Formats: sequence, structure tokens, C-alpha cells
Amino acid sequence: MLQGAGTATADRGGAGTSGVARRLAASLTAFRRHVERAAETEVALRRPFLWLPVAAGAGAIAYLTAERDPSLWLVLPAALACGWLAWRTREHRAVFFAFCALCAFFAGELSAAWRTARVAAPVIERTTIATVEGFVEQMDFRRKGARFVLAVHKAEGLAPDATPARVRLTTRRTPPFEAGTYVRLKARLLPPARASLPGGYDFARDAYFARLGAVGNTLGKIESLTAPVAPSLELEALMALDRGRNALSRRIDSVIGGESGAILVSMVTGKRDLMSGEANEVIREAGLSNMIAISGQQMTLVAAICFVGLRRILALSPTLVLRYPIKKWAAFGAVFLAIFYDLSTGSSVSTDRAMFMTLILLGAVLLDRQALSMRNLALAALAVIVTEPEALFGASFQLSFAAVAALVAVYEARLDAMAREREQLYRPTLRDGIREKHRPRVDAFMRLTRNGFGAMVLTTLCATAATASFVVGFLVVPGSLLGALLSPLGLDAWIWSGLGLVMDGIMTAARVAGHLPGATLHLPAFAPWAIVFLSLAVLSVVLWRTWTFRAMAIPFALVGFVGVTAGQAFDVAIAPTGEAVALRGPDGKLTVIGSRPSLFAAEQWLRADADGRAGREAVRKAACDETGCIGELQNGRILALVLDKAAFAEDCVRADIVVTPRFAPIGCAASLVIDRDTLRQTGALTLAFTEKGITQRTARGPNEDRPWSKAPKPRWGRSAPLSEGSDADDEGIVTAPGLEHARDRADADDGAPP
Repeated sequence: MLQGAGTATADRGGAGTSGVARRLAASLTAFRRHVERAAETEVALRRPFLWLPVAAGAGAIAYLTAERDPSLWLVLPAALACGWLAWRTREHRAVFFAFCALCAFFAGELSAAWRTARVAAPVIERTTIATVEGFVEQMDFRRKGARFVLAVHKAEGLAPDATPARVRLTTRRTPPFEAGTYVRLKARLLPPARASLPGGYDFARDAYFARLGAVGNTLGKIESLTAPVAPSLELEALMALDRGRNALSRRIDSVIGGESGAILVSMVTGKRDLMSGEANEVIREAGLSNMIAISGQQMTLVAAICFVGLRRILALSPTLVLRYPIKKWAAFGAVFLAIFYDLSTGSSVSTDRAMFMTLILLGAVLLDRQALSMRNLALAALAVIVTEPEALFGASFQLSFAAVAALVAVYEARLDAMAREREQLYRPTLRDGIREKHRPRVDAFMRLTRNGFGAMVLTTLCATAATASFVVGFLVVPGSLLGALLSPLGLDAWIWSGLGLVMDGIMTAARVAGHLPGATLHLPAFAPWAIVFLSLAVLSVVLWRTWTFRAMAIPFALVGFVGVTAGQAFDVAIAPTGEAVALRGPDGKLTVIGSRPSLFAAEQWLRADADGRAGREAVRKAACDETGCIGELQNGRILALVLDKAAFAEDCVRADIVVTPRFAPIGCAASLVIDRDTLRQTGALTLAFTEKGITQRTARGPNEDRPWSKAPKPRWGRSAPLSEGSDADDEGIVTAPGLEHARDRADADDGAPP
């Protein structure tokens, strides 16, 4: 009896278990079918194509972040093989997409390699004083002095294969010449600054792709000479454009003046050197930095004004309307204006992206093709990856494309909603009165959004309507175009005066907004991999159209937010030159010490520590004398920054950590010594004190050797000469034969981005 009852219970338990298994299997089957239907929808809408730029961008980033140059003998065959396999497996959708993504990845690596080879030019290795000659390619005037780019023709004391193609110099005096002048000058040349923080902004990499082989400042008189050679046609055109930009900048500044004039100059010509540090800080704290830059909004409005205006003018003639494609003529004119506007405003990444997208849309008009905005954005991204893959690291590219992608995604969602609304309105069951009432409105909207160029303009309207740049876009851009046209006639003063009042209002609003509670939120540096997952989360939302696939953003975002909170804090940050150190004092805040610390580097350290102070506020000069600096760490240890070799005898005994831009003596008794030899291998360095000891993070990898980050050359002994035929002191400054040693105290270019 009991045995039979036990058997019955077991049967019921087995039946219950099998029932749960069947329900689980049915749920999995239903989920699989749901995913398959969603995948069919994505393929039908051709959304997988939008991920090709993502794969290509990943390949370009992989190439640019590798410690050594990837072998093209492997990358090129891999790209061709993946392309061939994608063609062969096109009947198997999942495999086909996988090989397409791999092909795009390797193609992105090839694009980055091609770009690296195209811009290859010599970069000086150490501080050098030399006399250089060449054409002034670009001149950026400041309130006092100027900064200019010199296309070097020759340099005394430097071998031809070691002469930089371009150098960027600063001068305290306002030069009496413009771009296009051939000059001869003595300059103190420095290698482009490396990252001040591991994972931070690397000016040396950007300088390499800009073909800047050195930065620095002028010494003494600048001579204007007769050019021994004629500049190339491209260089002549760029110099002429720069002269025009400066002429317009001076005109605007002379009419308005002050910070309002400097801001308007930045928005119209892209020249930002007239803006003071205070004005930049006010704009940044108010979150309006993107508003004053030449961005895609301005590019879109300029092209739209030309397209619509030219088409309306041509439409005044009935003969042209009836016999000729005036719409294509207007698009053709807008193409040329978009290209000219991009070049005349400095050709930044944001305007390049907008130009590419505008040209694609206008090209669709010329070819009688219907354009899809998200597809156009993908093609614009591919164009940037092919031409300037290094732009992927810039905030301009990342924020610009992310913002436009989000706007286009909202625009597409609105189109879907309008389509459903139109379907509801046109159902036969509805009354004719309601249908006729709404039909003209819906039809007008659909006609506007059906055209690719109209879609772009509508997207811009949606973007500007929700931001402060609404006023800027619809007042400043048309006014600037009109002012530029009237400037040669001398009839433009009233326009600049009116726009100056707008700038006054913007500055007033920026000051008020910057002082509001919570106006600025300072966050510590997060883990480098966090940006990867956060980007994938954003891309999953904006590129996919079904919520089944958009849900992939949730795990990506969760991992990304973990990375935001997983950033590695530091107690000591050391500049790559060893001449400045940021240390966490007993009060828990960072203090910067050094002989002449870079304010740009100081701000990088403070921002990574979620500290909103200005760089100069953290500099402690009282802790330094002529021989070095002393600082007390939060844990009570003593750090010594040795600037003169006479201080080694004392600091190596009393300090726990010794940092120096010189070669430290072998017998230094400090527990940790970081000298020139160490920094040549590591670059910028951070130290974090934990219970387990000291954690170090370096800006350079142990085996890193790239064109913009050369591996240190092996030396035999610390007194080896730096180069044949030149003298070198212990500070590594090379003086070319025939030139006296000098160390100018003027402000040199510290590697801050333009």
C-alpha cells in the first residue's frame, strides 16, 4: 500500500517536472521565433548595413592603439579573404553578416595604415634651438602675440630627413605679416607633448596626423624674405583662405570688440584665439561650448539657405522651371558652397562630418535617388574613417555623430508614428469629414520628409528647437553670410552690431546658467573600456529598429556604468617630462608642484580627479626653490621633485619618493626613484597607494613603438652624446652648431589642442 502511494507520488512529480520542461521549451521556442521575426524586420529595413562603419571604426581604433604597427601582410589578405568568404556564403545570412563585419574591421585597419603612411613626416626627438625658414601657412592672432603654423622649407642644423614638415610656434609680439609670407626665424622647438595622464589626451598623436613635427616659440626677430620657391597650389589656396578668415575676424572684432566680438569671431570664422580664458571657462561651465564652435548645424543651415534660396530665384523664370532641372542646379550650387564653407572655417571634424552628410544628401537629389538619413549618416562616418580615422578619438566626432544619430532615430520613430496615424486617418471606416480635415496636413508633412534634404533640415530644426543654439542657428548663420557678402562693400557694420547684441545676451545667460546649482557635474576618470560598452549601448538603441534588438543596449549600458565607477584613482601624477608632479596632500586635494608646470596638464589631472578648480589654483609655488620642490603626501610620505643635480645629496636621503627630469645617481637611497630613464620608457605615470603597495599606471606600453610614440633608443651609459656634431647638456637641450644655447621663458606651446 505504501509502496503504491510512493509510486503514484513519483509519477505525479515526474509529470510535473516534464510539464515545467515543456513550458520552458515552449517559451524558448516562442522567444526564438520572436527573435527571428525581429531579425527579418531588421534585414528588411537594411539595418545591418549601418553596423559596417562601426566595424570599420573598430578596426581603425585597433590599429591606432596597438603597441606596434600591425603587419599589413596579414591584414590585407585577411580583408580580401573575408570579403571573398562573405560573397561565397551570402545564402547563409548569419555567416554572411559575420564575414562582412570582419572584412569591414580589417578594411578599417588598412584605412588607418594608409592614413598613417600618407602623413608620415619627421618629428624632432628633443628640445632644439634652430633657425628655420618657410611659408606661414596659418596665422591665429591673439590679444597679445599670435600663434602660427610654419610650412618648413629648410632648417639650419637639422638634417633634411630630420626636418619637420610643419611646426607650430607662438610669439609674444603681434607679427606684421599674414599667412603666405616667407619668413626666417630662430625658434626653440620642442617635441609635441605626450599625454599628461595614462589614457588621457595625446597631443603627440594628433600632431603626427597634422604633420606637426615640433611646437615651441620664437626667439628674437622674425625676418620676411623673398621666397626661394613658389608654394604649391594647395598651399597657396589654404593661405589665401586663412588671410580671408583673419580679415573677416578683424572686421568683426573692430565693430563689436570684447568677449562678444571674440565669440562671434569663433562662430563665424573658427578663430578662437581671441577668446580669453575666462570667457572659455564661462562658456564651458554653462555647457555651451558646442554652440560657439563651427558645427554641423551651421553647415546644414548654410547649405539649406543656398539650396532653397537659389531654387526660389531660379523659379522666378517660367522658362527655367518648365525646361530645366532647377532643383538639381540648386543642389549643385549648395554642394560647392558646403565645400567652400568647410574649407573657409578650418575644416574641423564636426564640419567635415556635416559636409560629408550634406554632400551625400545633395548627391541623392542630383541622382534622383531617395535618401535615408541614417544610411547617409553611416556613409558620412565611413567617409571620415577613410579620410581621417584618427578623428575617432576626438570628442568632436563622438559627440557629433552620437547626437545626430539620436536625432535621426527620433525622426525615424516620428515617421513611423505618422505613417500609423495616416493609416488610421485613411481607413474607409472613418468619416469623410475627419479624413478630409487631416489629409492636407499629413500630406504636407510626408512631402517634406520624403525628400532627403528636407529630412536633414527638419532634423536640424528638431535639434535646434530644444537647445540654446536655436537663436544662434537662425540669427547668426544667415546674418554671418549676409555680413560676409557686404563686408567688401563696407556695409556690414550694422549686421555685426546686431549680432553683437545677441552675443551679449548669450554671455549673460551663460554666466547665470554657470552659477546655478548643479550647473556643472565633475566626474572622476572612468575605466577606458567603459566608453566601448556605453557606445555599443547607444548604437544598439539608434541603429536597430525593433525593440527586441534594442534591448541589447541594457547589458551594454550596465557594464558601461560599472566601468564609469571603476576608474582607477591616483595619489601622484607625473608629467612625461618629469618637470611637474601632482600629489594628493594631507587635505585630500591634488597639489601641483614644478619649476614651470603646464596649466593644461594641471587641468587634465584635476579633471581626472573630479576637481573643478582651474589649473593655476592647484599650483603651489611656495613648495619650490631653484633646486626642486618638496611635497607631503596624504599618507605622510615625502615626495621630492629634483630639478638641479645639487639637490640629490639631500633629497635622496630625506624623501621617500624622488622624481626628476634628470638622471638620478645610482646610489639614491629613496624607496622609489623615477628619473629621465624611467620616464622615457613609461611616459606619464600615476601612483596609487594601497594596502598591497604602490600601483603604477603608465601612458606608454612596455613594447610600444609607433610613429607618434617612438621606442626609446638604447644608450650606452648616461653621458653618451645625443647626436653627432651637436652638444648636449644634462637637460637634453640640443644646440645646433653655430647657435648659442638659450632657454626662452616665453610661453611655449604646451600641447593643448587648438
